[in-house]
Amino acid sequence: MRVTDLYQGSKPVLSLEFFPPRNEKADKEFDGLIDKLSTLNPDYMSVTFGAGGSTRDGSYQTVKKIMVDKHQPTVAYIAGYGLGPEEVTAVLDKYKDLGVETIFVIRGDKPKDDQFTPHPDSFSYASEMIAFIRKHYDFTLGCAGYPEGHIEAKSLEEDINFLKNKVDHGAEYIVAQYFYDNDYFFNYVKKCRAIGIDVPIIPGIMPVYSVKMTRMLSKVCGSRITDALQKRLDAVDADDANSVVQVGIDFAVEQCRGLLKEKVPGLHFYTMDRSESTMAIVQRLGQEKLLSCS
Repeated sequence: MRVTDLYQGSKPVLSLEFFPPRNEKADKEFDGLIDKLSTLNPDYMSVTFGAGGSTRDGSYQTVKKIMVDKHQPTVAYIAGYGLGPEEVTAVLDKYKDLGVETIFVIRGDKPKDDQFTPHPDSFSYASEMIAFIRKHYDFTLGCAGYPEGHIEAKSLEEDINFLKNKVDHGAEYIVAQYFYDNDYFFNYVKKCRAIGIDVPIIPGIMPVYSVKMTRMLSKVCGSRITDALQKRLDAVDADDANSVVQVGIDFAVEQCRGLLKEKVPGLHFYTMDRSESTMAIVQRLGQEKLLSCS
C-alpha cells in the first residue's frame, strides 16, 4: 500500500497511529484495540519507532501484527537519530521483506538514556535519511511538518525551508504535527505552497486524553493549548477523567468538521493506543457524512 495513491482519491483519508505496546499487559490489550478501531475502516494505520531505535524490534513486530495478522494497510515509521546507515538498512530490509511499501521518516529525538552513544555516521537531519532511502529503496516516503514550527527551529519560515528540503530529497506526503487552532494549519499550508511544496499535507489530530498529558505533550511538541481549549478544560474538574475525555472529543469533532469542510486530504489520528476518543470522533463525523467510516 502506497499512501500517495490514497491521497489522489476524492474522499478524505482516515489514518490511525499507534506506538508499539510497552509492556506485557499492553501487548495483551493491543489485539482488542486494533480489532475495535478496525471497525472504523481506516485507510491505513501507522506504527511509530522509538528514539535511537529503542523500539526497533517492537515496532517491527507491531507492524507485522497489524499488516499480516490483522490485514490492515500499514505504514512503518523510522527515526534515524543515533543510527548508522547499516542499522537503517537492516531495519528497512526487514520492512521491505515484510511487504511494507510506505515509510514515514523522521529524525527522531535523542534517547533519554545517558549511556546512549550515537553512531558516528548517524543522520543529523530527516532530509539526509530521506535522500539515503530514496537512493537505495523504492519506498513511498512521508515526513513530518510543524504548523507552529519545530521547537528547535528559529522561526516557522526556517522550519518550512527545512520541510522543502525534505520534499526536494524525496518525501512525497507530509503529516502535520497536531494543533488546536485550525488557522495554524491553514496558514501553514499557504506558506508551504508559496515556496513550492506541492505534496499532500495532512493534519494531525490529537484529542485531549487528560489534562496532564495535554500539558506534557504541549511542552514536548510545541503545540499550544489555545485559549479556546483551555477555557473548556477549566470548565471541568481535571480529575474527572470522563468529563475531560468528553471535552476532548467535542473539541476534536469541531476541529475536524472545520478541516473537512475545507477539503483537507485526510485526518491522521494520534490514538496514543486508546480507542474511545477516536471511535467517538470518527463515528460522529461519519453520522454527519463528513467522513466515511463504514
